[in-house]
Amino acid sequence: MRLHQSLTAAAGALLLTLALPTSAHAAAGDFLYTASTGQTASLADPQSGICLNLPEATEENPANSPQNFTDATVFLETDCNGDTYTVMNPGKKLDTHTQLRSVIFS
Repeated sequence: MRLHQSLTAAAGALLLTLALPTSAHAAAGDFLYTASTGQTASLADPQSGICLNLPEATEENPANSPQNFTDATVFLETDCNGDTYTVMNPGKKLDTHTQLRSVIFS
């Protein structure tokens, strides 16, 4: 009976440990893109799970040509909204036809 209680307690502790939220971590790598000014901009080791609106991207002039060296999903709309998005695996580079205003890293 004691073995059964010990195993149950250990399993419960393990489940609690797995269920506790973990702190956000940074995605290792760089994310490059061409800003609406034509200059190359970058995000180094961005925080995972947080949507970032690109400050250089405007409604009239979105950013373009993303180059991803981490895991990212880029969105045409701000706040990582909308139906137009592209999942980018590490090492993927897209051309000037890919426009973006926000990005989220995983």
